[in-house]
Amino acid sequence: MALPGRLRALILAVALPLLFLSASEAGTVGINYGRVANDLPNPAAVVQLMKQQGIAQVKLYDTEQTVLRALANTGIKVVVALPNEQLLAAASRPSYALAWVRRNVAAYYPATQIQGIAVGNEVFASAKNLTAQLVPAMTNVHAALARLSLDKPVKVSSPIALTALAGSYPPSAGVFREDLAQAVMKPMLDFLAQTGSYLMVNAYPFFAYSGNADVISLDYALFRPNAGVLDSGSGLKYYSLLDAQLDAVFTAVSKLGNYNAVRVVVSETGWPSKGDAKETGAAAANAAAYNGNLVRRVLSGNAGTPRRPDADMDVYLFALFNENQKPGPTSERNYGVFYPNQQKVYDVEFVLGGNSAGGGGSSGKDNGGLGWQDNGGVNAGNAPAGAGGGVKATSTGEAWCVANAMAGEERLQKALDYACGPGGADCKAIQPGAACFEPNTMVAHASYAFNDYYQRKGRTIGTCDFAGAAYVVNQAPSE
Repeated sequence: MALPGRLRALILAVALPLLFLSASEAGTVGINYGRVANDLPNPAAVVQLMKQQGIAQVKLYDTEQTVLRALANTGIKVVVALPNEQLLAAASRPSYALAWVRRNVAAYYPATQIQGIAVGNEVFASAKNLTAQLVPAMTNVHAALARLSLDKPVKVSSPIALTALAGSYPPSAGVFREDLAQAVMKPMLDFLAQTGSYLMVNAYPFFAYSGNADVISLDYALFRPNAGVLDSGSGLKYYSLLDAQLDAVFTAVSKLGNYNAVRVVVSETGWPSKGDAKETGAAAANAAAYNGNLVRRVLSGNAGTPRRPDADMDVYLFALFNENQKPGPTSERNYGVFYPNQQKVYDVEFVLGGNSAGGGGSSGKDNGGLGWQDNGGVNAGNAPAGAGGGVKATSTGEAWCVANAMAGEERLQKALDYACGPGGADCKAIQPGAACFEPNTMVAHASYAFNDYYQRKGRTIGTCDFAGAAYVVNQAPSE
C-alpha cells in the first residue's frame, strides 16, 4: 500500500532500476517469414525491414538461398527448415542428411547466423504417413551437424501442433495422443534432452476462441484483464488462454518423464486481422491486442506460466506478411503484421521501448529509463475501427489508465512508488484521510496514480504500461 509522504518512493528511486529484468533475462520475440505469395518484396528489402523494426530472430520454412544470403552479416538469428517432403530421405539416408546440411547450413554459416533447424512442420497433422520417420530424420540431421562441428551452435527440433494432444482442458489433463506418446514424443524428448535442444510448439488461442466464443472470454484470449479460469485438477488459476495451452503441453511432457530441462519455444502463434463471417474474433484490433500484449509480456520477462512461473518464453509470431496464395479460409491470408507493401497492418513493436523505426513511441526517458513502455496493444480491444489496430494509447477522445490487478501487489507497488515519486504524479488525494483514499486497495490507489501520470504525460505511448502493471480503457473507471 502507498506510504504517506511517499517515503518508499524516495528510498526506491535509486535502487528501482535493479528490480526490473534486463533484456538478457527475458524471452525473445522473432517472426515467421513465409513466402506463399506472389506480391512480396525481394529478400534484401525484407531483411532491411526486419532490421528497421528491431526484429532480431526469424524462422523460415525452407532454405531459399536468396533469403539466406540476404540475412548474411546482419546479426539476425535464423531458424531454417527441412520440409516435410524431404523427411523420408533424411531419415533413411544419413548421406542425404549430411549433403543437405552441407548445402543449406554449412555453406552459409557463420555469416548467416543459423541457430536452428526445424525438421518438418506439424508432421503429425499435415504429413501423418511420415510420423515414424520424424525422429530418425532429426537424429540424422544432428549427426550431420556433429560431423561438421556445428551441433553446438545449431539445434535441431520439429514444430508440433496442439493436435498432438489427446486432451488439453483443463491444463492439468494434458496428455499426448496414444499413437504418439511412446512411439514418437518420448524418443523426441529424449533426443532434445540429449542434444540440449528445445521443443517447438505451434499454439493458436485464436482457433480455440473462435470455435468456442460462447464460453471463452475474448479478454482471456487476448491477455487482457479477466476473471480467470480455475483448473480444479491443479488448483492453478489461468488468466491467459495461451498459458493454459502451454501448460497442457508441459503436463503432457511430464507424463512421459522428467524433461524439465527441455525448454519450450512457441514456434508459431498469432491472430488474424481479417476472416470469414464464421471466424469469430478475426479483426485487426484483436490481432494488435494479442500480438502486442504477448510481445510486451515476453520482453518484460513476465512470460512464465502458472505451471512454470519462472520460465522464459521464446516466441515466433506468425507472420511477417499477409500471404495471398495461402489456401483455406480468409484468415489464412491475413496473419501478417505487414502488408506486402511493407506498411503495418496494425501497429506492434518488436522491442521493449517502442523504438523501432516507423513504429512511433517514446524513448522511455519519461519513466527514468526503467523499461516501462506501452508497446503492447493494451487499448486494442476498445479502439475505434481504423485506429491502426488500437495499439497506441489514445491521443483523442476519452482514455484513462488503470492498474492491472493480474500484475500482483509487488509489481503494482514498485510502479506506484515510481509514479508518485520520480514520475511526478500528484498522489495527495490517495493519502490517508484524503478524498480518494477509499477504497483503500492497492489496485484503486495504483489506478489513481497511474492515470494522473498518464494524463500529465499527454496520454502518449509509454505512459500507461509500467511493465504490464497498467493498461488503457476508454470508459470511465467505476472508482
